[in-house]
Amino acid sequence: MSPKKIGILSIVIVALIAFFAFDLNQFLSLDYFQQQKNQILDYADTHPWQAALVYFSIYVLITALSLPAAAVVTLAGGAIFGVVKGVILVSFASTIGATLAFLIARTLFRESIQARFARSLGTINRGIEREGSFYLFGLRLVPIFPFFAVNLVMGLTQMPVWRYFVVSQLGMLPGTIVYVNAGTQIGQIDSLGDITSPGLIFSFVLLGIFPLIAKRILDALNARKVYADVDKPMQFDTNMVVIGAGSAGLVTAYIAAATKAKVTLIEKHKMGGDCLNTGCVPSKALIRSAKIANYCRRASDYGLEVAHVGVDFRAAMERVHTVIADIEPHDSVERYTGLGVDCEAGAARIVDPYRVEVNGKIITTRNIVIATGARPAVPDIPGLDAAPCYTSDTIWSLREAPKRMIVLGSGPIGCELAQSFHRLGVPVTLVNRSDRLMPKEDPEISHYVREKLAVEGMDLKLGYLPLRCEQQDGEHQLIVQTPSGEELALPFDCLLVATGRRANVSGYGLEALKLATNEDGTLQVNEYLQTRFPNVYACGDVAGPYQFTHAAAHQAWYASVNALFGSFKRFKVDYRVIPWATFTDPEVARVGLNETEAKAQNIPYEVTRYGIDDLDRAIADGEAHGEVKVLTAPGKDKILGVTIVGHHAGDLISEYVTAMKYNLGLNKILGTIHIYPTLAESNKYAAGEWKRNHVPELAMQWLPRFHAWRRGGR
Repeated sequence: MSPKKIGILSIVIVALIAFFAFDLNQFLSLDYFQQQKNQILDYADTHPWQAALVYFSIYVLITALSLPAAAVVTLAGGAIFGVVKGVILVSFASTIGATLAFLIARTLFRESIQARFARSLGTINRGIEREGSFYLFGLRLVPIFPFFAVNLVMGLTQMPVWRYFVVSQLGMLPGTIVYVNAGTQIGQIDSLGDITSPGLIFSFVLLGIFPLIAKRILDALNARKVYADVDKPMQFDTNMVVIGAGSAGLVTAYIAAATKAKVTLIEKHKMGGDCLNTGCVPSKALIRSAKIANYCRRASDYGLEVAHVGVDFRAAMERVHTVIADIEPHDSVERYTGLGVDCEAGAARIVDPYRVEVNGKIITTRNIVIATGARPAVPDIPGLDAAPCYTSDTIWSLREAPKRMIVLGSGPIGCELAQSFHRLGVPVTLVNRSDRLMPKEDPEISHYVREKLAVEGMDLKLGYLPLRCEQQDGEHQLIVQTPSGEELALPFDCLLVATGRRANVSGYGLEALKLATNEDGTLQVNEYLQTRFPNVYACGDVAGPYQFTHAAAHQAWYASVNALFGSFKRFKVDYRVIPWATFTDPEVARVGLNETEAKAQNIPYEVTRYGIDDLDRAIADGEAHGEVKVLTAPGKDKILGVTIVGHHAGDLISEYVTAMKYNLGLNKILGTIHIYPTLAESNKYAAGEWKRNHVPELAMQWLPRFHAWRRGGR
């Protein structure tokens, strides 16, 4: 550390030690001011310039050292100097002190923190460079964070000192006026009766509502800025245009219509989106057929004889489309038209924040909700475009069983489809560069799935890097790099790419709005699901952070309600309890934290496990495998997260979802009656395991003596 830094740090430490060692805080309290009010006011009257200089110096010092007394000293300034003089003193003293704190943090810490967290702070630095002044102005105008914290954090950024001073001066001025005015009223309190004076009541009311007023002002300024070049219509054709009729778009439109708003829903492909046509519905139909085939092969486990298990692959794939057709009316144009939604079949093009073009006509709208979903992400592998390659969107066109299938990807989609096709008689090789299946789950959880796939005979190539696709003697081959670094050729007739999904942010005029995207390609939205244009919202896969149908429907409620009624009341999206499941066999379901995430985030936790192989119903069903893994706060029954692996895990997790949503601990689950014999009892037994591990040891030591005393009849 340089001599300059050592000197500054020493001065700050000595000043802070002196402040607390000599209990100087007692002189900066409202009680002390009330006790000494007359003497202070007399001194200010007889020595106005000296009093102002002393007050100004004290305020600068308090702010520069980030001491917890600025609010009280501000109120005192109003009581001593009045509104005009008090505002001038406080305004400049607070800004000078804030800038000194800013410079102290910058000098002592910015260089080391920027070097250590360069990647993490890169986005922040770019944001400060682009929108720093407005962002700082908002923090100053609306006291969401303590001002001392703003001073220190901003010192770590690249913001110029002069800009920080000017913006802070302007941003803090309205709040300074409100606080100083309140101080003038406090200075007039001489008796209990003065507390009910109209002036004091008004000042405190103003203190309470100021943040709300300031937020409205800030929103208006932001709107004025982003809509500067936009021609706003005098009237609108509709209250809302929803682009995309997947889960997010359908629920958004449904809620809008249910609240009697005029809403237009635009879909260029098929109603129901990915979930109905290429995702949840077809995959679960395929999984069901595959599971029945597997049960037939396991018939002897149940005392049955099945001489031959024949799979009609074409019939199984046709059944998938039959299931889609049976569910299709739930998401149809006819149903939504009947609900009051104007459905447009065509490609939407956003013209500006108030106009959307479809089928050659312009629709003016108060709000736009972008719900365009996501598409499969296809890796850049040389030769892939010349191979018989499918994705989770296109695999449903298969009618003939491939002789050899390779599945790229070991996430939920890859594992589900690989197991299903393998159970339907297709030899499957699963290839992934990671050495684990389902890498987002805890290692021992994903091991259950890996073990099952291996037992069923699937060829698992984990830790293998795909290099290129080739053709040798009319045979398609995927060339991979093995963990040892050698090249290996894997022949195939069908290659299924299941390496994730990317948000659909192009092809419908989104460029006209110049909306920012996150690192994963999803649209940037705030906690209300608004983009940089307050009337343009995004929800579902295109917005993230979760790519689940139920998460999209959850977001859709917030997008619809905030768009229609946000002028009066807005709701922040609640992501606290988001469950999900992977429908492999065994299923894996999760809500909240798992152990891997808890460790990464340095969150203290305890682990409780219950092995489902010991559950009566699981044994009777021939599904005695898996476990319930619960993370709780140390020493408490508060649930931090649950992972279940086993038969019907996706159904079993619901009890924990409800418990976490309404802050019910394991003691409540233990005290709830569960039907015997059911798989749901595993949740109660997991709670029982936690209870046994937290029995008070001292009480248990005394219980034998207590019972012995009771047996003695005394």
